[in-house]
Amino acid sequence: MKHSPIPPLRYPYKEEPLGDQLSPEEYESSRRLISGVVLLLFVVFGLLCLRLWFLQLVQGEDLQKRSERNRIRSQDLPPWRGMILDRHGHTLVDNRPSFNLMATLEDVAEPAVLARRLGSLLKMEGKPLLAQLDKARQTGLHQVRLKSHLSWEDMALVETYQAELPGVYILVAGRREYPHKSLASHTLGYLGEITEAQLKSGRLPAYKMGDDLGRCGIEAAWEAYLRGKRGSRRIEVDAYGRELGNLEQKLSTPGANVQLTLDIRLQQEAEACLEDKVGALVALNPQNGKILALASTPGFSPESFEHGISPQEWQKILNNKDHPLMNRTIKGQYPPGSTFKLVMAVAGLEEGVIDPHTQVVCRGHLYSGDHKFHCWKKSGHGSVDLRRALIHSCDVYFYEVGRRLGIERMAKWSRRFGLGAPADLKLDKENPGLVGSPAWKRDQVKAPWHEGDTFSVAIGQGYILTTPLQVARMAATLANGGTLYQPQLVEKVESPNGEVLHRFNPIVQGRLEADPAHLALVRKALTAVVSQGTGKKAFLPQVEVAGKTGTSQVVSLEKEKTGKTIRKYQNHAWFVAFAPADDPQVVVAVIVEHGGQGSDVAAPLAKQFLEAYFGNPQVARE
Repeated sequence: MKHSPIPPLRYPYKEEPLGDQLSPEEYESSRRLISGVVLLLFVVFGLLCLRLWFLQLVQGEDLQKRSERNRIRSQDLPPWRGMILDRHGHTLVDNRPSFNLMATLEDVAEPAVLARRLGSLLKMEGKPLLAQLDKARQTGLHQVRLKSHLSWEDMALVETYQAELPGVYILVAGRREYPHKSLASHTLGYLGEITEAQLKSGRLPAYKMGDDLGRCGIEAAWEAYLRGKRGSRRIEVDAYGRELGNLEQKLSTPGANVQLTLDIRLQQEAEACLEDKVGALVALNPQNGKILALASTPGFSPESFEHGISPQEWQKILNNKDHPLMNRTIKGQYPPGSTFKLVMAVAGLEEGVIDPHTQVVCRGHLYSGDHKFHCWKKSGHGSVDLRRALIHSCDVYFYEVGRRLGIERMAKWSRRFGLGAPADLKLDKENPGLVGSPAWKRDQVKAPWHEGDTFSVAIGQGYILTTPLQVARMAATLANGGTLYQPQLVEKVESPNGEVLHRFNPIVQGRLEADPAHLALVRKALTAVVSQGTGKKAFLPQVEVAGKTGTSQVVSLEKEKTGKTIRKYQNHAWFVAFAPADDPQVVVAVIVEHGGQGSDVAAPLAKQFLEAYFGNPQVARE
């Protein structure tokens, strides 16, 4: 069957226009828009590349540190201070653990909230806490101490609510401990928190806010050795500032131990002698200047400063009329009274104005112009030589010695005995005392020097002032044959591992250059003062004691007549002694403020101390 071919399909196709064509202007506008978008993309990409370069290469190191700080924290490890020991190694100041509440400021996002939570939790005032946090931020601190000496209950609360206290942690630090309470408080001193002014001064670069440092005494004078070196640790924390682990730790180095020349038993006896009195006692070895006891009363408790003293308590101390913070051994300045007569005796003999047999008639007074100068014994002592004048402390005799010497030679010998200048104890700043002279009076009082001034100085009154330490050195210089030693309070400084960093040897500051026979004569007379004269209340049957009483006037005789029942008008009571008289091992100087007569008040106290010294064979004699 034959098929016919299939015809091709034909679609109905009609060519339609594609639409409206773009005009040349529209086409150019579109082209520019597309080019702008492409250019913008290139600019944005370039900026992103530039920013990436800036972050990685320019700020990379800083950002890495900041990133690390978000994860890693550095904490200070404060050093434990060195101990303070007596000459036999007994502990005077020690340390014990103290738990402090600290805050890392970077982790404290909301200081007000944290202050409110801590205030409620630990019964602290919220406003001072917030002020403390704000101040720490302003000064650029990373950590701040919010509270010291946490109790076990406080620590338990902080640990329990740690999740609600971001940035807060507990740091274990050393706290000063005083086994003997207020014993030797003026010598040992106390600690206080460093002030913002001290930090800004730049003189203490090793310290940070919250650190403690010595405020007075040994704690301040030997701060550089006692403080030690701080350590640090790096820890990893979570997003809430909670510690996850310890990454690195550099332990702190404890401070060096300072061993004193003080004898703890003698110090206790010295303070017992002055119990309920206002005064001072100094005991030292005249053969080398080492101090055995240094007592000033009233004292204070260093622990009260360690806990933090309130403004009210501080004001109470400042307003105390007996000035308990004052170290009277080196800062108290008093007329030496008749203890100064031993200087006058040596000066008179050395200058040749008297000899051992020179006689002066005492009728109870002596005139200088129209002014009448009294002897303490109104009826007088009659005819006396040097020995009897010292035994009975005759004022008229020494008025005459002063008249013959003149003030310039009296001042010269006073300075040879160490008066009128600091003793250089290397403790706190010492008061220098006063040795008056015509030039000094013209400069300070704007008046000429009179013979009456010389008479007053000759018996330890008027324009002459001494500290108890100076009076002790004065007697020690006579006792040892004429050598003026620098007083020594520190025996040695040792590192924590026992290495001796410093050992101190006796230092000679001067010599009297006096005839040994003259010194021996005065020493012999001073033994008679104790055995049969004004110092009989210091007599010891088993040891020969040499000494001199003194009563320094506070007001004139006329005022004393009307006010002698008032304590502030009473005289100061002095006594200075050394023993054994033929081979002196110890010098003791005692003053009782407004105590009355030295023979009645101070001499018995010196006897009490000497009995303790010679009653114990363990007391070191070096």
